Amino acid sequence: MPARSWRRLTRRVGAVTAAALIGPLAVTAAVQPAQAAPDRRASNGATVAGWTWLQKGSSFDVTINSKALGTQKKVRVLVPKTWRQNALRTWPVLYAFHGGRDNHTSWTRSTDIEGLARKYDVMVVMPAGDNGSYTDWWNGGRGGIPMWETFHMLEVRELMERNFRAGGARACMGNSSGGQGCITYAARYPRTFRHAASFSGPLSLLAPGIPALLMYTMLGSGSDPYAVYGDPLLNRANWRAHDPTSLAERLRGTKLYISSATTGRPGPFENPNMAPWDIGLLSEVGVGYSNRVFLNRLRQLNIPVTAHIYGDGRHSWAYWIREVNTVWPSLMQSIGARRL
Repeated sequence: MPARSWRRLTRRVGAVTAAALIGPLAVTAAVQPAQAAPDRRASNGATVAGWTWLQKGSSFDVTINSKALGTQKKVRVLVPKTWRQNALRTWPVLYAFHGGRDNHTSWTRSTDIEGLARKYDVMVVMPAGDNGSYTDWWNGGRGGIPMWETFHMLEVRELMERNFRAGGARACMGNSSGGQGCITYAARYPRTFRHAASFSGPLSLLAPGIPALLMYTMLGSGSDPYAVYGDPLLNRANWRAHDPTSLAERLRGTKLYISSATTGRPGPFENPNMAPWDIGLLSEVGVGYSNRVFLNRLRQLNIPVTAHIYGDGRHSWAYWIREVNTVWPSLMQSIGARRL
């Protein structure tokens, strides 16, 4: 595709991704009093500032004093009826990562993840990711704040395990950029997650058009697009270091589930007469292509994967909810979460 056409496409798609993932923020009508902050720190000095029950005995929000981000960020946590903070046992954990320009309320606001989790003896941890691209930012090669990978994989994980009885049997899932984050983390930290599931995640960061798509999306959020991974040509090694397709060999031994649409045509959850330039349709074309590239690489390496490349459909929650319902029992089985 000519460069000018790619620029037009990425301008449209950048707007799509934002519109598809931004929704009204949930407001909790009645919040329980904040609980005393536990005192066990993460290994880099991050601490729990406090935690507040949203629904006594089933969900709470944790506020983290993050060294990696230089500010406070929240994590939403679902716990089963068997959970006790002072228990001698630990619980299997599902980490759920959200899409771009969203927050820790995303999964509870947009899905019935609470209803799914309630049926199992499992914790669900949903950390803020903002529009951080699930990486420690390049920042011209200097690194430093924001360090989203460090926040998720060190601070959140250690604080949950040290203070809230999260166990070592872990799985992850994510939608859109959260799907990419889940698969990337599973590859960069082999065997940390027993099962990793992506729903419309861009899984080949270096596939044609994908760098432009990702950088335009960051530009739309007011960030320097070169600050995240660097220049896709000059700093290609850093892009590869966070690219699921380039890291595919490191996923051997992790159970995988990926899904996306590909065609840019309306699916079963849309008006069939929807305009072909709808931003949700356009964005899924690029995402779907990246999933096919990733899937082909896994097959070359003879790495098992369950893939649902379903053709028609938008970049939207209707499809991600369907995929969550499909893979949920397998995620629970992988981490040994028994049905209650």
